[in-house]
Amino acid sequence: MAKNSNPVFCILNGYPKASRENFDRQNVGHPHHLYKEALLRLAPGCRVDVLFIADPETSFPEGASIGAYDGFIWTGSDLTIYHLDDVRVTRQIELARAIFRAGVPSFGSCWGIQMAAVAAGGEVKKNPKGREWGIARDIRLTEAGRSSPLLKGKPEKFDGFIMHLDEVTRLPAGASLLATNAHTYVQALEVRHGKGVFWATQYHPEYNLLEMARLIAARAEPLVREGFFPEPGAVKAHAEKMRALHQNPQAQALREELKVGEDILSAEIRERELKNWIEQLVLNRANSPAST
Repeated sequence: MAKNSNPVFCILNGYPKASRENFDRQNVGHPHHLYKEALLRLAPGCRVDVLFIADPETSFPEGASIGAYDGFIWTGSDLTIYHLDDVRVTRQIELARAIFRAGVPSFGSCWGIQMAAVAAGGEVKKNPKGREWGIARDIRLTEAGRSSPLLKGKPEKFDGFIMHLDEVTRLPAGASLLATNAHTYVQALEVRHGKGVFWATQYHPEYNLLEMARLIAARAEPLVREGFFPEPGAVKAHAEKMRALHQNPQAQALREELKVGEDILSAEIRERELKNWIEQLVLNRANSPAST
């Protein structure tokens, strides 16, 4: 790669094929699309490849390898990372370990933070508090988080989009806890392992109100079953209010009803982690003499 060239990213979509097809049927945005749109805005001129890494037949494009990329992004997934008898899971963990060994920086959300922890020797289990969905409230920076380049520019306390059942329960060696809240202890994490660095969040910097509304509507059955709503119509009504606020962010009544502030509405605040990762880790690698 020539010095001062544009960065090359690889987005690793962790969802299996059946789940991606279900997204299409339910009109849910694909996470690799959300990340790709963000990358093209935040790193103009970059190149982005997408791998559906849960599919056993998936491999790198012809002529490419881990070292061909300046950064890897891990999306969410509906797989369970501690199901180690599932090849769709284990092949992803093996790849994450190979990326650590190669020294290429990674970023991930949701499944991504669990991957960062497990691949480096940590642990993930089901959260005994149940599902955290929609908006994670009152995420707070730890002491390490306040000085972390990942969270540079974030408020001391903020909300973020979220949808998960599992959580990181044991940090691996080389990990720093950067953010936490009352529902999920590990909300943001840096993992240094092998030659690599993995910055990750349990919440989703890549989402917005519209995309979370679409996901919530598609999750109506479990949200009702788990007691968050009385019936599917109430889920749909909640999702519609989120869509309406996305269309009109200045609607004060909706902002108050949904308890949404600028940390959710402003892309500048919401995407800060991804922007910091690109600027601090990816561009430094892309423009370093070692990558020429």
